[in-house]
Amino acid sequence: MLRKALITIVSFLPATSVFSAGLDLKLSSESAEATFLTSNATFGYGGADIGIGIFFNENDDIFANASILVSGSGTGDVRALHFGVGGKLYGGRLDFEPSPLSGGAIAVGGHLRYVFPASMPFALLAEGWWAPEVTSFSDYDGLLEYRFAFELEVTPSARAYLGYRVLEFELDTGVKYKADDNAHIGVRFAF
Repeated sequence: MLRKALITIVSFLPATSVFSAGLDLKLSSESAEATFLTSNATFGYGGADIGIGIFFNENDDIFANASILVSGSGTGDVRALHFGVGGKLYGGRLDFEPSPLSGGAIAVGGHLRYVFPASMPFALLAEGWWAPEVTSFSDYDGLLEYRFAFELEVTPSARAYLGYRVLEFELDTGVKYKADDNAHIGVRFAF
């Protein structure tokens, strides 16, 4: 199922000669996530950030995700404030006792990022995604993911960050299950 989801996600990516790519790696004591990032300048006004990732944890939960986020700065005087809105697709398996549960969700959300100008710029980031029962399927009845991070731009093409993320699934049994509730470190490369 996971392989089919990844093939489907990749087939929907727009093909264009105007793009950039990157890689985002998050590690905590109990989970890891790797996300391939690309930007597409031909999507809407100002382009879109597209991500395809895979998450796993020490409980053998595994799922893929794909996101599209349209972002930019406001038209006012605060150019250091960046915001974005978009959607995120989740699909995978939770290794839940007595038997694994699988399913997916389509979430909406966005982020706010404030960059403090300095000789070595740093930023504060808040990000959130929510999927209600109506956009969740199979064994999932909802999803909530939120994250906060402190980022440091090491070079123009590399950022390091410290963050905290909660990733919670509401299951069709009525149970709320946290696949991630940890502080993490990460790096984000652009190439």
